[in-house]
Amino acid sequence: MSYRQQSFWCKYIFSTDHKVIAKQYLFFGLFFLLWGGLQAMAIRWQMAFNGVEVPLIGKLIWPDAGGIITPYIYNQLISMHGTIMIFWAITPLLGGAFGNFLIPLQIGARDMAFPVLNMLSFWIFFLSGGVLLGSHFLKTGPSASGWTAYPPLSTPVGGIPGLGQTLWTLSLILMGVAVILGAINYVTTVIRLRAPGMTLMKMPLTVWGFWLASILNAIFVPIIAAGLIFLLLDNVLGTQFFIAGSKATIKGGDPLLYQHVFWLFGHPEVYILILPVWGIVSDLLAVFSRKPAFGYKMTVISMCAVTVLSGLVWGHHMYVSGMSPLLGKSFMFLTLLISIPTSIFFLNWIGTMWKGSLRFDVPMLFTMSVVFVFGLGGLTGLYLATVTSDMYLHDSMFLVGHFHYTLAASVFMGSFAAIYYWFPKMFGRRMNEFLGKIHFWVTFISLNYVFFNMIVVGYAGQHRRLFDPAVYDFIKPLMPLNKMISMFAFALGLIQILFFINFFWSLFRGRKAERNPWNAATLEWTLDYPIPHGNFEGEVVVKTGPHEYSHPALKGRDWISQTEELPKP
Repeated sequence: MSYRQQSFWCKYIFSTDHKVIAKQYLFFGLFFLLWGGLQAMAIRWQMAFNGVEVPLIGKLIWPDAGGIITPYIYNQLISMHGTIMIFWAITPLLGGAFGNFLIPLQIGARDMAFPVLNMLSFWIFFLSGGVLLGSHFLKTGPSASGWTAYPPLSTPVGGIPGLGQTLWTLSLILMGVAVILGAINYVTTVIRLRAPGMTLMKMPLTVWGFWLASILNAIFVPIIAAGLIFLLLDNVLGTQFFIAGSKATIKGGDPLLYQHVFWLFGHPEVYILILPVWGIVSDLLAVFSRKPAFGYKMTVISMCAVTVLSGLVWGHHMYVSGMSPLLGKSFMFLTLLISIPTSIFFLNWIGTMWKGSLRFDVPMLFTMSVVFVFGLGGLTGLYLATVTSDMYLHDSMFLVGHFHYTLAASVFMGSFAAIYYWFPKMFGRRMNEFLGKIHFWVTFISLNYVFFNMIVVGYAGQHRRLFDPAVYDFIKPLMPLNKMISMFAFALGLIQILFFINFFWSLFRGRKAERNPWNAATLEWTLDYPIPHGNFEGEVVVKTGPHEYSHPALKGRDWISQTEELPKP
């Protein structure tokens, strides 16, 4: 059956076309980005204005509490914000939306290797989001055990788990199933469906990022899925995998086991989310610098090295858990070691921009910001990787600032770069450049004020997850800064309204985009919008690499598509 003959339901709802599924993931991720962002605003309100009613929506959401955030509500907000942003905002925006959209197009494939499995993966992911969202409407509310759900807080002996915790666990298990199915699809597609001539060393670095992230997903997501199944059994059937001490009636349980399982997945998860961003940044810097990506082969080697090392460093999250000093030193060495290939990225990114013909379009602004914010995140990570300094900084706001620089700022700025860049190919229209630049500058300034000063108050000793920091005398002098952090956090949240306005206005009223508005060399820009089901007419033959810009042999233009032969000098 051809694409034009399909019914509405087959074409748009239960589609097997990777481009439609990508758009489904995109809208899904944007919804949860908004939801998780509102929760962040509520957290910052509590940090600045303890005991004050949340304006406008407080009594509507928490009528029993009079619109005031109580300690229990605060724990729920902390739990849901972290969970939603990582697993139901970032994951679908990057891996789901752009992974689906770009991998077949950039390797010259007609679709994913398993189109039906691709559709099934999305709907399982959708179901997982529905389960988590539904937990918010329980009388007792959603999970309140923190986004990591450490036992005993997440087990019956902690006194707070209920149906909300059960639904949290179930939703993550479902999400894990969806991610595993998607990972199998992505890995297979890259291995089996590359166009003739598309060798591994001719793939765009974006594809490399998604491919390596998918390999990590296939290896490590089953580990956390198993741990979550055990946690679910502890809460539903009364098993005691993670229960110990006087509360245990069965020997052998250990809450520390859960921490090991969680971080054995949790630290690779950081790279699962950031590897695609590194690839996107590398490719977009080449496009907007009008130069080949500096050190392409070394970038690939560094990405592979990070992929291998990412599964060996989880222990630095547990220095304060009673870990053996010798084991702590081992994890410290491995964690510091991973900074070497990471640093190579920065050298290559700077090398790409050096003496390039820079074009400061909105995608480039967001791309360059990733270089800055991830650099700060990486530098602060060195303090947390070192055992002695981590003993002081662990679980402080310093860690929160580091984490948000490394993951939240880097990934979301990278996601915005991707949205502005590939919007013309996904929807056939251009987003407004002026509104995009306002969105960038307010986001960039607000984001850095918030996260940098989280590092400052953390270094001063403020612990994370404090319901009311002002109860401690030594933190009281920090409260004016805490209030300023909240003010800039509110500005950061409000400016995203402008992004949503620009996005949806451009979706229907934006200026129609030409085939290749950025003069980019990768395969997706050889196709006219709308891209048909099946993508390419006939067989695609790849003849050059993805970054042939400003080559001396080129005449009349400074780029050449991967389907064209590079002219001889």
